[in-house]
Amino acid sequence: MGLKRTEEFRQGAVRIALTSGLTRRQVADDLRIGLSTLNKWVRAHEDTDVVSSEDRERARENAWLRGPPRECPLRQECAGRKTDIIGATGMRIIHAIIAGARDPKVLAAFRDVRCKSSMDTIKAALVGNDREEHLFDLTQTLEPYDFYKAQIEACDRRLEAALGALTIKADDDLAPLPKARIKGKQHSAPSLDARAALYGVLGTDLTQIHGLGPPLALKLVAECGTDLRAWKSAKHFTSWLCLSPGNKVLSSRTHRSSSRAAALLRLAAVTIGRSDTALGAFYRRPSTRIGKQKAVTATARKVAVLFYNALRHGMTCEDQGAAACDERHRRRVLSNLQRRSKTMDYALAPIPEPAAVS
Repeated sequence: MGLKRTEEFRQGAVRIALTSGLTRRQVADDLRIGLSTLNKWVRAHEDTDVVSSEDRERARENAWLRGPPRECPLRQECAGRKTDIIGATGMRIIHAIIAGARDPKVLAAFRDVRCKSSMDTIKAALVGNDREEHLFDLTQTLEPYDFYKAQIEACDRRLEAALGALTIKADDDLAPLPKARIKGKQHSAPSLDARAALYGVLGTDLTQIHGLGPPLALKLVAECGTDLRAWKSAKHFTSWLCLSPGNKVLSSRTHRSSSRAAALLRLAAVTIGRSDTALGAFYRRPSTRIGKQKAVTATARKVAVLFYNALRHGMTCEDQGAAACDERHRRRVLSNLQRRSKTMDYALAPIPEPAAVS
């Protein structure tokens, strides 16, 4: 039999649910009651004076703010029409709103030529109710955004100067920069051309390795350096990264490591797992058998070997695709089955194809 709650407890629960700003689920969990029970108490006290009119108005305001996007200056561009508000068009419109512009036609004129939304769509999205508190909130949010963006730009300029001061490894015989593997620019990528700068310093394009974009390659070089002669082979390098098991244990378990380079390589492995490449097929094949965590470590070791060979020996990475990797794995499995069946005096034969009926 459930615990019987007093009327005072019920009124307090209703008051908390309507005025605290928390969701009904959070209030029910804190009070250790069921969500349906709390909703029933709230409906029963709707017409009572348990909650004052001011608290009810505050509750409606909180529910409005937690609700779906509506036509207000803060959310008018996010109402299913334009979600990338930090793009060129969105930032121009936001700065114009802060400056005092309110006419949708004037604001829609800030549309960039690359924007996918039409002028009519943007004008329809900019029709809303301009409230002073929302405009103040938008101003308070925009100021630190512009400040941090300026700070990031200053860091990129300092990073570009540091890369330019490095010794250029390449000479006049260096081949031109290979074609970029991925078109477009990542959101987290620095504003400088890190790919060309690294190519001039290292003499090889690390971004040809799947999973390594310009930001990730720059971080790996910062962690490991440009000279990998401290490790005699790729095996020594992966052992230093704790991506391969030790030689004193009879298992495939690797040691824990706080190496930032290993963490970056694991991040690259997670990205590779969603690609249609040979490394992607290598990741997906053991992930269902040994788990995704071990598959990430194994794929990160593969990427580390490619990184070492490219930086130490100048080797280039040529991906053959997931289909070629799966076919090579199929042939290897068939070869192992044939060898094992031969030891047991059996012979494997393919299933004959059924005759076609004319």
